[in-house]
Amino acid sequence: MGPANPWSPNWRPDPTGRRLVAIRSSRRGALWAGVLLWPLVLLATLTTPGAMDQANFRQMVLVAALSWPGLALLGAGLAPAALGSRIDAVVAGVALGVGAPIAAITSILIGVAIIALLSSTGAGTGEALGMTIRLGVLGAIRFAPLVAIAVTVWLFVVRLRQVRPTG
Repeated sequence: MGPANPWSPNWRPDPTGRRLVAIRSSRRGALWAGVLLWPLVLLATLTTPGAMDQANFRQMVLVAALSWPGLALLGAGLAPAALGSRIDAVVAGVALGVGAPIAAITSILIGVAIIALLSSTGAGTGEALGMTIRLGVLGAIRFAPLVAIAVTVWLFVVRLRQVRPTG
């Protein structure tokens, strides 16, 4: 355990304030990643061909809502990196743009697997997961330009609303 770990016997408060800046930027990054990227997941879910034939609107919104934790965690993890230099911000933006569809699909897969296993005897769970992956990848490809725009807005919001460390 290092001095940055609060459970370490050698822990000391951060006099520069950088730790607090990282915590606040992570919170802001999580919120804005969810706010900006979740509507794209909902749009991709609702415009999937044949999806509305098989399920009703509430179920589709529930499936899209399952993506929120993955998007928020990705935004929280990348926000402190986006506060660095411009190159760091571009790298964080590319990572968010590539990782957002993956994080959304992974969160949805976990939720679909749990719901499928709890709602039935488990039969057809593999088929539901396979269809979720296929439709998620197709949705990510269809809305890639909108994801790029949302990631750019995320970068500007995270960098412009940054709290500067003291010292």
